[in-house]
Amino acid sequence: MTRIVVVDNHGQFTHLERRALRDVGVDAELIDNDTPPSEIDADGIVLSGGPDMDRIGRCREYLELDVPVLGICLGMQIMAAELGGSVGSGEYGGYADVDVTITDETDPLLGSLAPSTRVWASHADEVKTLPDGFVRTAKSDVCDIEAIANVETDLYGVQWHPEVAHTEEGEAVFENFLTICESN
Repeated sequence: MTRIVVVDNHGQFTHLERRALRDVGVDAELIDNDTPPSEIDADGIVLSGGPDMDRIGRCREYLELDVPVLGICLGMQIMAAELGGSVGSGEYGGYADVDVTITDETDPLLGSLAPSTRVWASHADEVKTLPDGFVRTAKSDVCDIEAIANVETDLYGVQWHPEVAHTEEGEAVFENFLTICESN
């Protein structure tokens, strides 16, 4: 069975990420974000959402473990900021339903959701510029970079929360990430 760890960045929905993975047949474990990378034995990693960049523990090190990583909300922002992109305040602010346009139909994480999907997202902070090697895979009217990917390194991120019921095709995001992990 494929094993994916969910790194707890102190987000309010982190437990739902683990449950969503279990619902699609994954052996999912929740781990603290200070867990030494050498103790992680997994086929994939989810960097959870959370309240702020000051409490990200060892997340930067997890990006170098040579397994696929899915960053959710703060997790995507960590990925961007730590790898040379930038993060800043969003104009829209808090949580809301958002219509997202998939901009890369070939993306292994989100391509199956094209042309668009409805999601539950917070836009208090957003990725403003992409790190080298990444492409934007989704956008919306309230955020220019709703999702990112670097297929070469199997690093993916979404601004929204696929684990909550308000996100229409959230389960598909986790199923697609499972497929990425199994083919790695």
